[in-house]
Amino acid sequence: MSTNTASNTMLNTPVSFTVGAIEEINRLMAEPNFDQQQRLKVGVKGGGCSGMTYILGFELPKADDELFTFEGVPCCIETAHQIYLYGMQIDWQGGLNSRGFTFNNPNASSTCGCGTSFAV
Repeated sequence: MSTNTASNTMLNTPVSFTVGAIEEINRLMAEPNFDQQQRLKVGVKGGGCSGMTYILGFELPKADDELFTFEGVPCCIETAHQIYLYGMQIDWQGGLNSRGFTFNNPNASSTCGCGTSFAV
């Protein structure tokens, strides 16, 4: 993966989003009080049924974040989290029975039933 260290901007995207996910993210970013300085943060943290839990939310980028854009959506990811997330696809399910973002992670050795937790 090639990275421009001067601006901390990635030339390749570590994760991708389906059309449905992009539409939902754009809807959220179009809300009247949305802070346009924020980026979509993709990451992981310890915990959950399987050991690690996905992080997905809007926040201001930090110094150790890599910046990237996918289909016009400004995103960031902690450099250390890329090993767990590289190649992952994020989708949006808008149905009545299952609603929310889902994660298809090729690096996960197992996932929990709800799909928000994984092991490597």
